[in-house]
Amino acid sequence: MAKLYFKYGAMNSGKSIEIIKVAHNYEEQKKPVRLYTSAVDHRSGVGYIASRTGFERQAEIIYDNTDLFEDIVSVKEKLYCILIDEAQFLNKVHILQLARVVDELDIPVMAFGLKNDFSNQLFEGSKYLLLYADKIEEIKTICWFCHKKAIMNLRFADGKPVYHGEQIQIGGNESYIPVCRKCYKNPGTIEN
Repeated sequence: MAKLYFKYGAMNSGKSIEIIKVAHNYEEQKKPVRLYTSAVDHRSGVGYIASRTGFERQAEIIYDNTDLFEDIVSVKEKLYCILIDEAQFLNKVHILQLARVVDELDIPVMAFGLKNDFSNQLFEGSKYLLLYADKIEEIKTICWFCHKKAIMNLRFADGKPVYHGEQIQIGGNESYIPVCRKCYKNPGTIEN
């Protein structure tokens, strides 16, 4: 029976490489998958899932008005899995559409993304995935400053932590680092 999975982790936890790996494993067995990513994240170009390790894959683009259920239904070949990158940028309607894919089409959906933003607020997509997912898994990484598990994302500018501002500011290692709760409140020195 298909399930809706939410696999979340802090920045640098390997979410994108995990999607690429899962897609490869299915495809190696001749089981087609469909990859999606949010139009919001354009760091590697719109429509690409890119890992910091250098691997990348082309993906379908999710816009605010994309109907994921209808898009998946329109695919002519049998799909064995739907893989979503940057799921935090989805909206409630998208999450409900993905739940329909699981419930009505019996196709597993694995959504990967951040749980919380730099000010420790839930993203809309993450909030509804936490509510609707059948299975929730954390992808772990370590704090930039110590040996503890990173559970937060620290935004910084000019080497200084930033705790206020717009929720969405696209960036990678130049703007965000994974941190534990203690280091989030009292970060060490950030070197660019």
